[in-house]
Amino acid sequence: MEYVYAALILNETGAEITEENVTGILEAAGVDVEESRVKALTAALEDVDIEEAVESAAAAPAAAAGGAAGGAEADAADEDDEDDDAEEEAEEADAEDDDEDDGDAGEGLGELFG
Repeated sequence: MEYVYAALILNETGAEITEENVTGILEAAGVDVEESRVKALTAALEDVDIEEAVESAAAAPAAAAGGAAGGAEADAADEDDEDDDAEEEAEEADAEDDDEDDGDAGEGLGELFG
């Protein structure tokens, strides 16, 4: 991570991101520098607009948080709808049971009286 920080420091100061500059910052910070990592970093950042990358990275959590909040609200609304549907089904089932009981009672009386 300190390699990326070194590149960000160079970018912020307007200095070119070169192997020498990255190595200089890392050594000043007391980091044991691995040349292969410095080369990989500088090669990876050759065609990258760091300002644009930082801005898009900063915007991503805000968009994700907004999407998550919207998703949570939608999930809550769906759960409420499901609860309402379950209650309606239970009421309908109770009403059907009541109708069947009434019919059974009438048949029973008819059998008693004949």
